[in-house]
Amino acid sequence: MSSNVVPVTNEENIIIISQHDQNKLHKTKLSFIDIVSFLKEIIAKLDIKKVIHSVKVGIALVLVSLLYLLDPLFQKVGQNAMWAIITVVVVFEFFIGATLRKGINRAIGTLLGGGLGCLAAILADESGEIGGALVVGISVIIIGVGATYSRLIPSVKKKYDYGVMIFILTFSLVVVSGVRADKIMKLAGERLSNIGMGFAVCIFTSFIYPIWAGDELHFSTATKFDKLATSIQGCLEEYFVIANDKEKKATIDISGCKSVMHSKSSDESLANFAKWEPWHGKFGFFYPWEKYLNIGEVLRELAAMIISFKGCIQSVRQSSPIERDNIREPCEKIGLSLATILMELGGSIRDMKRRRAKSLITQCMREELSLLVNLDNNNNSTDNESTLGLASFIFQILEMVDKVELLATKVEELGEIAHFHNKKLDV
Repeated sequence: MSSNVVPVTNEENIIIISQHDQNKLHKTKLSFIDIVSFLKEIIAKLDIKKVIHSVKVGIALVLVSLLYLLDPLFQKVGQNAMWAIITVVVVFEFFIGATLRKGINRAIGTLLGGGLGCLAAILADESGEIGGALVVGISVIIIGVGATYSRLIPSVKKKYDYGVMIFILTFSLVVVSGVRADKIMKLAGERLSNIGMGFAVCIFTSFIYPIWAGDELHFSTATKFDKLATSIQGCLEEYFVIANDKEKKATIDISGCKSVMHSKSSDESLANFAKWEPWHGKFGFFYPWEKYLNIGEVLRELAAMIISFKGCIQSVRQSSPIERDNIREPCEKIGLSLATILMELGGSIRDMKRRRAKSLITQCMREELSLLVNLDNNNNSTDNESTLGLASFIFQILEMVDKVELLATKVEELGEIAHFHNKKLDV
């Protein structure tokens, strides 16, 4: 087999490179470029907050591992250092509020469970062999049943479920091991101190590039207004496009509405975590996070209306193109006003500034609503299905207007309690 060679002149000698080696080098170069571009694509898709959280967890684990790795520290804490590592793994959460909530619950549960466990262990130790066994058995049953029942109470489960679970675990471990341990108080103190060190490391690393649940709830709530505004505009635009082009199928994107509909559990968790967070930025102690839940509930109701509105638009019983054109102008104005007001409300929350969204509803839409209702009343169509479809369409628009007005009221209440700044708008 013949092979081409390329001479490369050097000052001292000549290097001969075959065509096969050139192809090999070229492939290696291409593969390296492909790897770099592939890594860039992966990095671009990564969530920077999740990366930061992962790095912080790694740093926290390294710090608590020093209790094992450094002899001076290990001689002081001994094998109980594992409780610090367990604490970091179990307590460290994505949001600072979640970490504080879990850490404080663990500390309180450990203190109460350890204290009661020590008392029960001491009482069992002085009651003799048979009496001690009875004391341990009865105390474990009473505490286990009572604490487990309390975990089933909704208000306790929502905020203190983890703490009650740690209380049961700590009490059971201390009281059972205390029957045969002579230094139960010392053992409990050592474990508690190691748990405290693990929790301290979690708090320290959490405040490195902190991720606040309050910020997440605040901005996610503001974003929901924009999603619903886009969906309303899309529905109305599609309704009149279909009227002019019968062959065109509806392509309304209501993914934003669906994400709002499924946000309840996330909002409740974020609000619960936010209540445990310290003062940061514009969010002080006792900030009205429950108002965000009230606003979120109304937003979900509006999202459900928009999804129902989409079904109404796509119904085969909708009105004729001529009837749709008669109400096109007032409907488009109302849709634009609704979208504008929703965006104003979202911006009001995002910027923490008061805006006159409620007055915009009164000034901009009342005339258009009256005109729309009059057009419906003057409809002389003999087709009952078409008339019913048009009436249903107008009715749902009126319902959405009422719901947006309620949203404006809720946002104004939030602004008053949270002390939003005033901002003048040109109407």
